[in-house]
Amino acid sequence: MSNFDLVIRGGTVANSAETFTGYVAIRDGRIVAIGNDLGDAKQVIDATGKYVLPGGIEAHCHIEQESSSGLMTSDDYYSGSVSAAFGGNTCIVPFAAQHRGQRLSDVLELYHGRAAPKSVIDYSFHLIVSDPTDEVLHEELPKAISEGITSFKIYMTYDRLIVDDSQMLDIFAVAKKHGALTMIHAENNAMIKWMSGRLVDQGHGAPKYHALSHPRTAESEAINRAVALASFVDAPILIVHVSTEAGARIIAKARYDGRKVFGETCPQYMFLNAEQMDLPGMHGAKLCCSPPLRDRASQEEIWRCLQNGTFQVYSSDHAPYRFDETGKLNAGPEPEFPKIANGLPGIEMRLPLLFSEGFIKGRITLNHFVALAAGNVSKIYGLDHVKGSITEGKDADIAIWDPDVTREVRAEDLHDNMAYTPYEGMTVTGWPTTVIQRGDVIIENKELQAKRGAGEFVPRRTIDCTGMPGRLAPELDPAKNFGVELEL
Repeated sequence: MSNFDLVIRGGTVANSAETFTGYVAIRDGRIVAIGNDLGDAKQVIDATGKYVLPGGIEAHCHIEQESSSGLMTSDDYYSGSVSAAFGGNTCIVPFAAQHRGQRLSDVLELYHGRAAPKSVIDYSFHLIVSDPTDEVLHEELPKAISEGITSFKIYMTYDRLIVDDSQMLDIFAVAKKHGALTMIHAENNAMIKWMSGRLVDQGHGAPKYHALSHPRTAESEAINRAVALASFVDAPILIVHVSTEAGARIIAKARYDGRKVFGETCPQYMFLNAEQMDLPGMHGAKLCCSPPLRDRASQEEIWRCLQNGTFQVYSSDHAPYRFDETGKLNAGPEPEFPKIANGLPGIEMRLPLLFSEGFIKGRITLNHFVALAAGNVSKIYGLDHVKGSITEGKDADIAIWDPDVTREVRAEDLHDNMAYTPYEGMTVTGWPTTVIQRGDVIIENKELQAKRGAGEFVPRRTIDCTGMPGRLAPELDPAKNFGVELEL
């Protein structure tokens, strides 16, 4: 009788802080032993010459989600999760978006109904909070956190999503009290509207001018304000999709000061630039995202900040809108840039790009790659008890990478519901050739072996800010404010 359901042998196994050659044994969907010559198994995978890594966790993606204007992303939970899996991911954390007037319980019921019958890999949700009423703050958010949805996102821009400074403080106070993490889209709304209005009024409405309409200062000002507000009440935050060195420096300084601040960037700010938006006709619309693509110098700055640890999270911000009337051109065949749907596809290419251009080319170590692919995300977002490393007792979520595979990126080979990829024509070295979800092989020989609905909802733990001491503002600290205990 076999001791294990599956054994992976002969590969180089790596986590965020260790690398070794050995066997990984799996039983009942969990990793049960790591070592040498572990005995019989019902199935054996020979990973000689390959890397055996934790399955990726994609924690910033927009799947089957309506925008604030009602536009639905092109990927549902089936195509989105399949594309993620082919890119070496075994877990996704998309957004469940509250729009003005909606109850969070209704939002979550809607998104559970979308994900459960379709997702082929495990999933959780971040809540987008755009209407922080008293009921939302004091009843619905605490309930959602207790159910394992321990992060939510707020916007400092977009008229239909924006929350003001006072509302941000209210949300931060709830997050601090209940152990949740607030993700922040940090851009100055007034500055963007001011710049966009002048560009369009003076005849500069083509897609490429979107890159000018979101000034670098709009990002750095908003990040600085978000850090100041969150630090005032000593609440943990994560600044998403940082695109500028100035913004990154604010995050680095805050972390140096002991503030509970995390930073994230995305492949588009490392592999694409604004020059590529200068295309004939409306084709530049394919590259409209927010924050926008920056210049080549900014690309190198973002790489440096990824290498030095300023960014702990690397996500795709997969926001797929097709290049037609259902997506990018929903406002007409030749809309001015403020009316172009914002977002890029990238969920499948996130990890292959970083493996190729980061690890293979020597810009980051294999362990750093694993940390960015899964390890850091699992700790920051409360998944570390079940995912994020190849460790006995955790879910057997594993991606086996072949470093000798070379592929030219082509949209027709990807698995999202898109007709283009912004990375078309790039050559990448290394690819996840076998993907295992809770002990079951779901990708092998370029074929999907998982069924719709095979993924499960994963409740997440509260945020762990160990090692990030933080401190209350003096006005809120009873030791410094005449003993006043203000309830946040």
